[in-house]
Amino acid sequence: MERGSSKHSPRLDDQMSQEVEGLVQGPGTAGSRVDEFRQPEPAGEDQPEATTAPAGDLRSGTPQGMTSTDVEQRSRLGRFISLSALPGDRGSLLQNARDNNAPDDIVSALEGLPADTSYQTVAEVWAALGHKNETTRW
Repeated sequence: MERGSSKHSPRLDDQMSQEVEGLVQGPGTAGSRVDEFRQPEPAGEDQPEATTAPAGDLRSGTPQGMTSTDVEQRSRLGRFISLSALPGDRGSLLQNARDNNAPDDIVSALEGLPADTSYQTVAEVWAALGHKNETTRW
């Protein structure tokens, strides 16, 4: 049994798919004439270039108050602490990290946490280890 479109003919289906092809596939490497309206016009001779940060403060991938190394190290810590371990104290975090085959440096860092404190997030664990979190969020 052949299944076809009950609303359009195959010719109309092909035509409709070609009309939205530029939107579906994106401009690609060669660009797309369909999306020319999305390209910003160049600045005039006496005008400054357009920027994504008009105030001059470009935001990079790191939040304020942290370096890219801090972000990477906190992310590395978070890879070995499952969400199921939070909230948790030092013992549950250590057990979870060992279950997730955490490297020795992370296990030894977690062993230095106070035993009687419960941690809600990886950021709290990171701060308890003596590191700085971001100063502003969002």
